[in-house]
Amino acid sequence: MSEIAISVDALCKDYIDASGQVTRGCRDLGFNAYYGEIFGLLGTNGAGKTTTLRVLSTVLKPTSGDARIAGHSVTQSPELVRHAIGFLSASTGLYGRLTAAEMLRYFGRLHNLTDVQTERRIREVADALDMSDFLDRRCDKLSSGQRQRVSIARTIIHDPSVLILDEATTGLDILAAAQIVRFIKESRDRGKCVILSTHIMHEAEQLCDRIVIIHQGEVKAHGTIGELRQRFQQENLDHIFLSAVGAELL
Repeated sequence: MSEIAISVDALCKDYIDASGQVTRGCRDLGFNAYYGEIFGLLGTNGAGKTTTLRVLSTVLKPTSGDARIAGHSVTQSPELVRHAIGFLSASTGLYGRLTAAEMLRYFGRLHNLTDVQTERRIREVADALDMSDFLDRRCDKLSSGQRQRVSIARTIIHDPSVLILDEATTGLDILAAAQIVRFIKESRDRGKCVILSTHIMHEAEQLCDRIVIIHQGEVKAHGTIGELRQRFQQENLDHIFLSAVGAELL
């Protein structure tokens, strides 16, 4: 097994509303993800996937527990974690008046890259994501698939070792989704750790080396697709998922 990239230990996140009522976003999560693999968080909408990724990316502080990314604690060294990761949020927007290249230069400066480093990285990510044809086009003139590629490009402009992707292909047509899937696989092959959330079963089966099934903020099962098939005596990932969360098979 490769070196551990992400280690999650008894991670919990609670939300407290104005009346004092507590909602548990995730509870006692524990798993490891490694360099050179695609690790999937599989669950329905509201299962706790996005909360988990936001805690890992230091957007949210955990209520208890901890996680280490590239050797750094999300609670003790969040600034070092942010340097090591690229986080693609499902709700991330783009600055419509900027071109794709201007967006990438802006994020390059945010990550303290020199102008030379930024231009080199723009060429690299444009090649990896097939963006060269629209680098000089304003973001508000791009298609949804092109905007998603710009969002991923700004996520990786500083060449992080860990990619955290929240619903990376949701809402994209089949061609745009295929380009993102290809890039995710190539990132894994270059030794990156890719952790992604999805509720799309066939995408998880196609992409992920290992998955963890999350339901109501808790880990219900984890392992390779083969291990889960053996455990639940089901071939279809939809049926594996339903069995893991205690739902009736359709």
